[in-house]
Amino acid sequence: MDGIADYRFIRSLGEGAHGTFYLATPPARLGLTTQHVGVKVLTGATDEETVRRTTRELRAFASAQSPYLVTLYDAGQQDGSFFYAMEYFPQGSLGAPATPLSRSQVLIAVAQAARAAHALHESGVVHRSIKPENVLLGTDSAKLSDLGLAQALAPGQTVTGLGPIGTVEYLEPQILLGQRGSRASDIWSLGITLHRALTGQGVYGELSQADPLLAVRTVLSQKPALSPSLDPRDAALIARCLASEATERPATAEDLAVELEALA
Repeated sequence: MDGIADYRFIRSLGEGAHGTFYLATPPARLGLTTQHVGVKVLTGATDEETVRRTTRELRAFASAQSPYLVTLYDAGQQDGSFFYAMEYFPQGSLGAPATPLSRSQVLIAVAQAARAAHALHESGVVHRSIKPENVLLGTDSAKLSDLGLAQALAPGQTVTGLGPIGTVEYLEPQILLGQRGSRASDIWSLGITLHRALTGQGVYGELSQADPLLAVRTVLSQKPALSPSLDPRDAALIARCLASEATERPATAEDLAVELEALA
């Protein structure tokens, strides 16, 4: 794929939830000073209902006010494919940083993702897809991206139908059983993200990539196990994020951010 609409693709940046990311040259009409943007093209059929849901979620993302949420520049549709453009982060993500990160850098990056999640929560939205690959690393700060599995907190709203769940490692097990997303479930995901970023290990070991059903069964049947390599202070905070009772977790993502910043 060479491009979409008036965006010219330079190279693929990899697969994400429900689509493919590309490094692209932005069109002059946007008036951007940056040379590059990231463009996500959704995969699968993009019917009217999918476009409506996607547009609603992007608007919800854009309406939240936080310097730690990725800036969305543009969205559109061409030849049945829906796309959106956003900031490009050459430093990579917590899942694949361009250069190794120190413990302090990881803690600060997850703290900033937590502040972004709090802004979404205050706007009535649950992210539902927080994982290291969605914590993008900028020159001055990290930013949370990809609201691909958002769920509105307001009563009556339903889970989005944009696609499959994706990496189950970062989802609170109750979500896999059909429970609605919440502030507490995003805090769970932030805890798993922090563990993976600090240790390079999952709390369930390495889940099967070839057998999704086995991966789900593992998450539902095993309790998270923290790596002994963790700093005891980090381990204690992660354990609180993964408490089986939501009331035992940090009350808000902002509270979690404050604790992470103190540890850093």
